[in-house]
Amino acid sequence: MFKKIPHTYVIVFAIVVLSAILTWLIPGGEFERTAVNVNGTNREVIVQDSYQQIESQGQSWEIFSSFFKGFVDKADIIMFILVIGGAFWIMNASKSIDIGIYSFLEFTKKLEKNKLIRKIGVNNIILTLIMLIFSIFGATFGMSEETIAFTIIFVPMAIKMGYDSIVGVAICFVAAGLGFAGALLNPFTIGIAQGLSNLPLFSGIEYRLFCWVVINFIGFAFILRYAAKVRKNPAKSLVYTDDEYWRKHHDTDMEAIKYYTPKSAWLTYIVLLVSMIGFSYYYPVSTLKIGNSESTFMVLPIITALFAISGIMTLRKSVHFYILNLLLFTIIFLIVGVMGYGWYIMEIATLFFAMGIFSGIAFNNTANEITHLFLDGARDILSAAMIVGLAGGILIVLKEGHIIDSILYYISQSMNDFGKMASVSMMYLIQNLINIIIPSGSAKAALTMPMMSQFSDLIGVSRQATVMAFQFGDGFTNMITPTSGVLIGVLGVAKIPYNKWVKWIGGFMAILILLGLLLLIPTVTMELNGF
Repeated sequence: MFKKIPHTYVIVFAIVVLSAILTWLIPGGEFERTAVNVNGTNREVIVQDSYQQIESQGQSWEIFSSFFKGFVDKADIIMFILVIGGAFWIMNASKSIDIGIYSFLEFTKKLEKNKLIRKIGVNNIILTLIMLIFSIFGATFGMSEETIAFTIIFVPMAIKMGYDSIVGVAICFVAAGLGFAGALLNPFTIGIAQGLSNLPLFSGIEYRLFCWVVINFIGFAFILRYAAKVRKNPAKSLVYTDDEYWRKHHDTDMEAIKYYTPKSAWLTYIVLLVSMIGFSYYYPVSTLKIGNSESTFMVLPIITALFAISGIMTLRKSVHFYILNLLLFTIIFLIVGVMGYGWYIMEIATLFFAMGIFSGIAFNNTANEITHLFLDGARDILSAAMIVGLAGGILIVLKEGHIIDSILYYISQSMNDFGKMASVSMMYLIQNLINIIIPSGSAKAALTMPMMSQFSDLIGVSRQATVMAFQFGDGFTNMITPTSGVLIGVLGVAKIPYNKWVKWIGGFMAILILLGLLLLIPTVTMELNGF
């Protein structure tokens, strides 16, 4: 039956079946919950010492209905993936991204004339800068779902640079994950965990900054080492055969491309510029939030002015560069929307959808052509969307079997009679294990921190150390757990089989988990500011 390595769908289905078996082995149970206001938002938290056993709900035929419910539960991410796939397919039809990658690589060749840059390696500099940007995004506003969209950009770029799809995913998704684990000012993990632990918001940032730097140094070094090995010998890539899809779809004859600017491109420029001026009038100032810091200034008017200038410059060059300009400003508006207006999946999907439509109009595609291109893109990425719904069935089975609270209870009881360092280590291990069944950082903080913070008081450990154990335990395993809709979505978009991803990231994950444990030691043995 399994002479070949199982397909990702088979692996996820097997985990669903295993989860169903556990509902027959683990007693049902539940905690009482209450609503608590955390940083202005109501969160449902567990009431201390309220666990009680309830009748088990063993799952059998529900395995099959869990897929339907998984699709419903993950509908936002599934829709996001389909919209992203359709929008970028419209943009890719113009060959604008291929031209952008080609122009970028031609520019990097000129940088190699500098002796210092040539010695360090221009590609190493480029990859490091990209990873640093995404790590900062992950550390400050918890970038996660957004990386699905960037995967479509960086995977073909990485392959054009001589790397593979794993490198393309690593420089955006993994880099954001490293920053997420460092969590300098992440309101969705550190903010909630500290709020529930009655700690000053974002306190202890000095040591977290040190941890973020160390995590990035180790993580970037691992990724760059793998990238160098693949570039030296592409056949050593774990996904060399899988990447044939990307090589085929982005194999463009640059000399055959005709550079021109149709009138429709100027029309979209006028429409977008007028719209931006309107938004700038109604929202003359915006407040961008990073942690406890806020900055209020004329964000939209500045962006509008930049678009007005860059739009004319790129249109005079060709419609391809104008479409790339649309992509750039889409990313800028994404950052402003997330940091200033609390945008999430729906708003981001809408933004990229608009980008795709205007790209098609700018390239002088008809309405029917744009529709067909969108459907082709959605069809091409459908497999990635479906696997997210399939993976969602894992959590559905565990929830309906009433064993998630039981697992939380038995794990928390296992920490009794440990010393300080051993207890913090166990908290860290527990958070890693819980992350497999509850990949949402905010949900996990609400469920576990009320118990963990109380327990840390009993054993004489700083609550800040408990928050750090949660922070690392939540961050690292997001990059490997099959219940993460974001991970499964990213791998589906990149066409990377889950088993090959595990093979690549497994050793790296062991290094990160050990690193997290080592970074927790000073929180118990040293006097740290804010601890």
